[in-house]
Amino acid sequence: MVNIRELYNRWIETNLPNYLAEDLASIAEDNSLIEDRFYQYVSFGTGGMRGVLGAGTNRMNLYTIRRVAEGLARYIESNGEAAKKRGVVIAYDTRHFSYEFACETARVLGAHGIYSYVYNEARPTPQLSFTVRQLHAYAGVVITASHNPKQYNGFKVYGEDGAQLTPQFANDIVAHMENIEDIFSIKVSELEQLEQQGFLTWLGSNMDTTYLDHLLTLKDNENIALDMKLVYTPLHGAGLVPVLEGLQVFGFQQVHIVEQQAIQDGDFPTVSYPNPEEPAAFALAMELGKEVGADLLLATDPDADRLGVAVKNGEDYELLTGNQLGALLLHYLLSTKQLNGTLPDNGVVLKTIVTSELGAMIAKQFGVATVNTLTGFKYIAEKIAEYEKTGAYSYLFGYEESYGYLIETFVRDKDAVQVALKVAEMAAFYAKNEQTLLDGLHNLYREYGFFKEALVSQVFEGKNGQEEMKKILNNLRQDVPQSIGGVALRGFEDYLTGLSTLADGTTKPIVLPKENVLKFVLDDGSWIAIRPSGTEPKCKFYFGVVGESEEEASEKLKRLQAVFV
Repeated sequence: MVNIRELYNRWIETNLPNYLAEDLASIAEDNSLIEDRFYQYVSFGTGGMRGVLGAGTNRMNLYTIRRVAEGLARYIESNGEAAKKRGVVIAYDTRHFSYEFACETARVLGAHGIYSYVYNEARPTPQLSFTVRQLHAYAGVVITASHNPKQYNGFKVYGEDGAQLTPQFANDIVAHMENIEDIFSIKVSELEQLEQQGFLTWLGSNMDTTYLDHLLTLKDNENIALDMKLVYTPLHGAGLVPVLEGLQVFGFQQVHIVEQQAIQDGDFPTVSYPNPEEPAAFALAMELGKEVGADLLLATDPDADRLGVAVKNGEDYELLTGNQLGALLLHYLLSTKQLNGTLPDNGVVLKTIVTSELGAMIAKQFGVATVNTLTGFKYIAEKIAEYEKTGAYSYLFGYEESYGYLIETFVRDKDAVQVALKVAEMAAFYAKNEQTLLDGLHNLYREYGFFKEALVSQVFEGKNGQEEMKKILNNLRQDVPQSIGGVALRGFEDYLTGLSTLADGTTKPIVLPKENVLKFVLDDGSWIAIRPSGTEPKCKFYFGVVGESEEEASEKLKRLQAVFV
């Protein structure tokens, strides 16, 4: 059993950088804060690790980065010299210490004789995935906390296929991490030495050009309104260069950038939360949009793997949800392929279990299968690889409700750069026909039903919060409600036990990896899913309904939410 106070003293007595030493000194008299800093190491799983910056084992800092890099290095080393020579691609976003953490990772890998290919400036996460595949590297690392607030950073690992880690890969890295006896004795090499020895290569514009060349293959429609006015904001992140260059080579001439948010700044000074899912993140884009008369607003999060979209609606702008944009993109992609005669007979759409069923309805209309995965794009990437190997399906589109989409598979993670270009093309297509994306969305609702979804997150900070979250899920497992909001339960899905139970008590296995998720499906097609976040101290409650009218759907949604939140 770790003595937390002894661990704290061990850190205090170490020759820490001043900013970390001062951070620890500031909590010397607060045992609860000390416990939170040291009761565990930042957890590492298939999504890598993510946490608050600061001193301590349960924080993101120089030493916890070295620890995970050492675990990765030992794993690669165990796979032989060929793995070491193939090396690791390293990218990073614009957050505080992202560049420093990337360099520390290369220093640890280099001490093991493992080659590193490090971007010389911030780059999007999807470009990291692309580069791993392009260079045939053994693994990839991106330093990012995605759309989290400014006090967070993270460390995500990618396999040789450019996809996020499989559970076995993650478990192997964790096993090596747990064998590290002293976090302060991990060996590192100097960057200059690694450069001279050829173990460190800096990546720059040459890989940018290669990525852009692949992005151009997405262009399907020349006969569109290229004079449409667009506004784009990278929200102080890494998306500016690839998105702007991509839109320009697609032919869009009137692209306006939110200059205040084009500055790469880990403080994200113009937003409280750099998340394109948040309406507040679009405030400056909307202001500029009204000034220039823009039809479409685009926003990417700091590592440019998520895209948010707002569409002009009268004098104002309306944000599309992830489910709405996913349905529009899917319909546009399938319609275009059908028109061009390139829609395969064995096409498949991949979506997560908490994503709207509207996409499945659209796919069925085009004779395309839908396969559900667990939440997390790694599962979508896993299915892409499976179908490439077996030929069972031809991948057409993958998406999740949290603003993550992938069109072409030269990337194996959600790619906001790809989707920004495709959304602009789609909006221009509608504009040529004197319609907006909102018109297109309402056309889908009229054809397939009015689908509405919602996500509510409850925060469970610290050790006590985590225990409370576990208790909530365990209680629901042990006492499954037979009706919710006055509607009878059709089925209960427990993804941890791997069983789906119908109202009459019959069960069948869920053919998906086990994960701590519960889903309740009701007789009227409504559903509720409950899932602890894998990267944040939150429990997420997902709701989905369908009605014959927007009013009916809204009322159903309100009734369901009242039960849980």
